[in-house]
This record gives sequence, C-alpha cells and structure tokens, in this order.
Amino acid sequence: MQRIIGVAIVSLLLSGCWARSGPEVVVYTALDSEFSEPIFADFTRATGIAVRPKFDTEATKTVGLAQAILAERERPRCDVFWNNEILNTLRLQKQGVLAIYQPAVAENYPPMYRSPQGAWHGFAGRARVLIVNKDLVPESERPASIQDLADRKWLGKAGMAKPLFGTTATHAACLFAQWGDEKAKQFFQDLKENKVRILSGNKQVALSVASGQLSFGITDTDDAVIEQEKGMPVEIVYPDQGDNGLGTLFIPNTVAIITGGPNPDAAKRLVEYLLSPQVEAKLAAGASAQIPLGEKTEADIRVETPKTVKPMQVDFEAAAEKWDVAAEFLRNEFAAR
Repeated sequence: MQRIIGVAIVSLLLSGCWARSGPEVVVYTALDSEFSEPIFADFTRATGIAVRPKFDTEATKTVGLAQAILAERERPRCDVFWNNEILNTLRLQKQGVLAIYQPAVAENYPPMYRSPQGAWHGFAGRARVLIVNKDLVPESERPASIQDLADRKWLGKAGMAKPLFGTTATHAACLFAQWGDEKAKQFFQDLKENKVRILSGNKQVALSVASGQLSFGITDTDDAVIEQEKGMPVEIVYPDQGDNGLGTLFIPNTVAIITGGPNPDAAKRLVEYLLSPQVEAKLAAGASAQIPLGEKTEADIRVETPKTVKPMQVDFEAAAEKWDVAAEFLRNEFAAR
C-alpha cells in the first residue's frame, strides 16, 4: 500500500497537478509592492490568471531585477518586466532579451513613450522633484534647482538616494547625456564635497526631509506626495523651471515581455491590462499619484505633469548609451557611502 501511495504521489508531481492550479504569469517588478500588488489582484479577478511577482530591495531596485533577467536568459523564469523607470529596460532591449509585441492599446500612448518596434511600452510616469521641509527652510530661501544640492549654504543639509540604482541612476545617466561627461562628473563631485546625505532610496529621502533630519532632498513624486498628504510640513518643488532652466525630468514606468518566458499568452494579456486607461487611472488615484501618459486616460491628477510644468528634454536612448560611463564613475564616487 505504501508503495502504491508513493507511486501516485510521484505521478502527480511529474504531471504538474500539484505544481499548478491554473494559468499564471511571472512578473519581475521594480514598482513598490504596495502600489503594484492591488493592480495584480485586479488582473487576477478579471482574467483568472494568477500573478507571481518578484520584487527587489529598495536599495538595488531595477538593476538587480535586470541582472536577474540577464542571468536567466538561457532559461527565462520571468514573463513580464514591469520597470519603474526606463533606462534598464532599454539596456535589456540592447541585450536582445525583450520580445516584440504591439498590442492595440499601445496606440493610445505618445510615440516618445513606446518602442517603435514594440519591445517596450511606457505608462504612468513620475517626476524627479525637490522635497523641502517648510519648517526648516523659509519660503524665500527654498531651492529651485537640482544644482542647489551643491550650494554651500546647504552643506550637510540635503539628501538623495544612492545614484547607483532606480530613478536616481536614471536621472544621473540623463544628466551625462544632457550635460556631457565633464559637467556631469563635476556636478556629482560637488554634491560629494557638499556632504549631501546619501540614503538607501527615494522613500528614505522623503522621510528624512519630512521628519526634519534634512532641509531638502531630491526624490520622486510618488514618495514626496505621500509625505505631503500625510500632513507633514513639506513642499514639492518642480526644479529648473524658467526660460533657461533644464526642466523637470519625467520618467515613465515601462513594461516588456521577456523572450522565451514560460507563459507568453498570459504575458500578453498582462501587458494589455497594464496599458489600459483604468490601470493608469488607478495608479493616479492611488497613494503613489502617478502621472497618466495615455491619451485616453481620464483621472484626477494630484501632481504636476509635462503639460503643466516645463519638462526636461531628454533622449532616453542617448542616456542609455551613457549608462556604463555614468555607473562606473558613480560607483567610484559613492559605492562606499
């Protein structure tokens, strides 16, 4: 009898009956779980497809997930990469691991936010902003530019996330593309000399400013607006406005299908769902207050958009080409901090 039961168990395991109970899709996502998991739950209710998410730490974010996808390229475990920025998605495209898919819903997005070939699609953006403690900084003295981080009047009083990962690394690569290597390197060296506090993530920057540990810092709108709506004494400043200003950097989320992933059909359905107007509207209404980019999305927007403030004009492809140069320099300057 024991032998019969053992044979039955092995048969079940080999047939996969216990391994899976239905269709599923594996998603590597850099968007915080508190924002992405409700979207996944809605998708599962609508389609019956279970979502198996893999998250990374706040410290490594997109870099860690992109490295995992590359390490698994011979036997992919990931179906969909939901990145909370764009440059690491472009780097994966260059490595040839992104599948081509052109869902009809992608036509609702401006060309600058999607791959012409259909390798990736952008949606739901965030802005790189200054968050300022109003109790510590009088209105007349509040910073208005990212270059104020290097101003000696703020020696040791400003902060940013470690510029090796996530949107901070993306911002750095964009500055290398926009300013050129020499000016960008000097900027980050000036930040180091000004004792800008280097924290593990953008959320930690927002929390440190809100609690009064720092006078101001640079972060993303999703982290800044949370502190503002909690009633903390903070103001959000969209930097570098004006005729001669660099403009505020807006960074989209991106979604892409991984070539050879285990669940290609479910992957396509998830991509279509993430690009739908209802998902952008939900992300805009949620705590992260993300910025809709789709032309058919109707949502109440609680932060500024590229239509209401001057955006930084950036060539993301050029910034992706600058990634390795920027990353090597920044590792040497900030890795030990």
